Amino acid sequence: MQGLGHYLLQYGYLLLFLVVFAEQIGLPIPSFPLLLAMGALAHEGRYSFFASVGLATLACALCDSGWYQLGRYRGHAVLRFLCRISLEPDSCVRRTEDSFAKHGARSLLFAKFVPGLATAAPSLAGLLRMRILYFIAWDIGGALTWAAAFTAIGYIFSAQLRKASAIALGFGSVLGVLVLGALAAYVAWKYFQRRRFIRSLRIARITPEELRRKIESGEEVFIVDLRHSSEFEAEAAQVPGALRMRPEEIEQHHEEIPRDRDVVLYCT
Repeated sequence: MQGLGHYLLQYGYLLLFLVVFAEQIGLPIPSFPLLLAMGALAHEGRYSFFASVGLATLACALCDSGWYQLGRYRGHAVLRFLCRISLEPDSCVRRTEDSFAKHGARSLLFAKFVPGLATAAPSLAGLLRMRILYFIAWDIGGALTWAAAFTAIGYIFSAQLRKASAIALGFGSVLGVLVLGALAAYVAWKYFQRRRFIRSLRIARITPEELRRKIESGEEVFIVDLRHSSEFEAEAAQVPGALRMRPEEIEQHHEEIPRDRDVVLYCT
């Protein structure tokens, strides 16, 4: 940990830029501890508060612009890839789409504070064909708010952070083992939850090819299209005769779904 402090004092700006950029790419590397540290060091006069915030904002803007372009030209494939590498892939796509449906471009103002949404939001903005200048303005505003908030916390509570750092150094390698163990346990639990969720669904799944054969053979199958409106509008493709509704509307409109035939739910 002393070695880390040495590198931070010597290469603080470079480390900040690289770590923030890596997190925005989608790597599981939290950058807020580094923002806190840079804020504390800025309070001591070792670094500039505004330079730290500016570099973090620049790293976000550069990475987000790349995800925006990929989302614009590769569509939902990019969004699904980003959510697949997250710890909660089963809800990532829907959560991101719901946020944009409710808040629109303003979602970019708080996206950095929400795990998963931070990386997926720029791609969805591209998929929805948000105007590039409009996207850049909201995205930079959100990145600036996020970077300034954590750096300011480090600046204001620099004394408390120094005391916490001294206590951590007293524990030495034991603290590192405990932190890594807690992180590994969290990831393992999320993975176990995901595998259990997939196993519960596997027995009730049907492939697109199987569904097509059922339709072509004349078998009576009722299809409910549960895709989010943003995905439906982006792809503009639908299964003939499917009933469109949102997942939360199933209970409200359940009487529209027949009970005398197989029902297939079509979602992301």
